[in-house]
Amino acid sequence: MHRPEGADGHHPLVVDLDGTLVKADLLHESLTVALLKQPRSCHRIFAWLAKGRAHLKARLAEAVTLDPATLPYRADLLGWLKQEKAKGRRIVLATAANHRIASTVADHLGLFDEVVSSDENVNLKSAAKRDALVGRYGLGGFAYVGNARADLPVWQAASRAHVAGHAPQLTGLLRDRGRLGKVFDEPTSMLSALLQAMRPAQWAKNLLILVPLLMAHLLFELGPLATALLATVVFSLAASGVYILNDLVDLQDDRHHPRKRLRPFASGALPVAIGWVCWPALLLMAAAASLAMLPAAFTGWLAAYLALTLAYSLWLKRKPIVDVVTLALLYTVRLIAGAAAIAVPLSFWLLSFSIFVFLSLALVKRYSELRTALVDEKPGQLRGRGYGPSDLNFVAILGGSAGYTSVLVLALYIQDPRTASLYASTELIWPACPIFLFWISRFWLLACRGEIKDDPVVFAVQDRTSWLIAAMLACTFALASWIK
Repeated sequence: MHRPEGADGHHPLVVDLDGTLVKADLLHESLTVALLKQPRSCHRIFAWLAKGRAHLKARLAEAVTLDPATLPYRADLLGWLKQEKAKGRRIVLATAANHRIASTVADHLGLFDEVVSSDENVNLKSAAKRDALVGRYGLGGFAYVGNARADLPVWQAASRAHVAGHAPQLTGLLRDRGRLGKVFDEPTSMLSALLQAMRPAQWAKNLLILVPLLMAHLLFELGPLATALLATVVFSLAASGVYILNDLVDLQDDRHHPRKRLRPFASGALPVAIGWVCWPALLLMAAAASLAMLPAAFTGWLAAYLALTLAYSLWLKRKPIVDVVTLALLYTVRLIAGAAAIAVPLSFWLLSFSIFVFLSLALVKRYSELRTALVDEKPGQLRGRGYGPSDLNFVAILGGSAGYTSVLVLALYIQDPRTASLYASTELIWPACPIFLFWISRFWLLACRGEIKDDPVVFAVQDRTSWLIAAMLACTFALASWIK
């Protein structure tokens, strides 16, 4: 039975889930969790898919638990649905997601009068959803909120078509057909979100590749400088690929974090499917450039970095102490790769200094995360990590000790007879010790005050005092090189 469009306000208001009520595809997220958190289920996923998408969704819903409280809901749409509900309007959730997931979301929100969803045999999408809704409410007997071209058959059968998300072509088409209702448009740049996921601020870490160039006094040699800069770019591409993978691994944990929940994948600004395309592509680009244009030794260390960082992303980050030692090693591998790129020997002192200073910074990161969890009154285990609230003081003591040990290593380096062959006057390097001692002490003081959030390297890059300290250290070593 066809009902007039003017009665739309009295019709049931039907809303889609994936991409509409939630700014994410829960099937893709379930697949991501299953593949990364349960790697052994990979062969089963293909077997499930062979029996159809409905069967795949049913099995994934049994294997994976998504927390409905942390999903990235569209706040404006959710607010409107609540207003319509308060007016006495019937609100219906109609989704191609499996009934387990749909019911979990509906129970959490407490908003829906009815849930229409896929089961093990029927994938309720597009025409199948239209037929189910027309069978319940009649042709034109419901209003529908969707977000994608697959919703066109449903919109055509609805009294009013409401659109969620930035879809100008769809809204134009529906407007031309006289069916367009409300538009919940949140314009976002996919390119901007992808760039954010690549974490360009973290590329500053890869400047460590240039340190062997500086220590070997080759900064003004065009050939080594060009090679070192290329190596830095290659490392940045590889690191960005791993950052994206890391965000996919941490997707559910990030949504429980006050700041990480704003990351592109966790917030729904970037579909996880794009992440699965981009992280292997970035790694392949880095590998191809390294093999074609850089020494084999550098490529080997790049491969070692990738193996270690993948192990960290998938397993080691959840092992206390192992995680921070691994982070320190990842920084040190950058130094070794930088030396391999320009074929210069690497000082034992530089390696030792790197291990201790970056162990200290890794512990600053864990300390900040633990402290934030305590301040936010979440005193349980740190999500996705192996630390608890009782570890806070231990982490601070260990981190401060590692930082002070790095200053001791710097002092021993200055006193080493071999250092004298590199500098005109090693005595002029001594001011570097109190300068660096001040920096590491100040860093831990700020961490204890809660002024360092999450990544200490990013904080240092944005901190004017850290830049001043870096300039003072550079001047100290420059003067030691030039003045006898």
